[in-house]
Amino acid sequence: MALGWGKSTAGVGLSEPAWVRWSLVGVAIAFVSLVLLLPLVLIFAEAFSAGWSAYLRAITHAETQAAMRLSLLAVVVAVPVNTVCGVLAAWCIAKFEFRGKNVLITLLDLPFAISPVVVGLLFVLLVGVDGLFGPLLRVLDVAILFTPAAVVLVIVFGTLPFVARELIPLMQAQGTSEEQAALTLGASGLQTFFLVTLPNIKWGLLYGVVLAQARALGEFGSVYVVSGRIRGETNTIPLHIEVLYNEYMTAAAFSVASVLTLFAFATLGAKIFVEWRQRQALEQAGASAGKAPTRRTAEV
Repeated sequence: MALGWGKSTAGVGLSEPAWVRWSLVGVAIAFVSLVLLLPLVLIFAEAFSAGWSAYLRAITHAETQAAMRLSLLAVVVAVPVNTVCGVLAAWCIAKFEFRGKNVLITLLDLPFAISPVVVGLLFVLLVGVDGLFGPLLRVLDVAILFTPAAVVLVIVFGTLPFVARELIPLMQAQGTSEEQAALTLGASGLQTFFLVTLPNIKWGLLYGVVLAQARALGEFGSVYVVSGRIRGETNTIPLHIEVLYNEYMTAAAFSVASVLTLFAFATLGAKIFVEWRQRQALEQAGASAGKAPTRRTAEV
């Protein structure tokens, strides 16, 4: 039955007329070109429309450099923080049973469920002058809203789920047998994590880090609300592009946008590399698992 079903399915695929297959391929290529490739080409065409010197002036302008520094600062802070928190959360959820586990999973999903603009408003209610912690911050003479600290905080919140959500299904699929074996052999909890758990999740971890970095660089809505959009101080790269575009400095706006696009290309390249290594690791693990019974059979 299974063999016949396989033949039937393959036959249906191969019996389609050539014009149908080529038409579907053509539609797919046209769609990708129109939606993805054409906008990218237009970004770089507009960026260089005023010449190379104008492009360099736009990306080396003091306000542009300040926006880049703040965006990179947010990445440098948010990604490591959420990597550590994500690994710990995924380890707890996948490897242990405890009360409140479903609550923790729900909390991890909050940044996905809440609009970025609403996230910004929530932080205004928390750390604004009239917010929940406003009186305490005034006593301490600490300002958070409309400062780089507010920008970093909302980006940390927005990138919170990526590492954890990438690792939870991976750790659950791997189970706990290897960790239990290590503990039985006398390894401590930290030794078990660093020598057993971490090597098994390294490519999934890197994939989550790449996604978190991409979100951190592109965050707009929540940053727009809490930053105050102070030029040269609290504007990130996306906000600076919006300012330039609204002031009809189109070539400069697209010049800065091209820099953000290059960051996206680098992120995409890293993502493809991690996915490739992850597939290789899975294939090697499958090959090792397939050879193990053969060796044991031979030994018997």
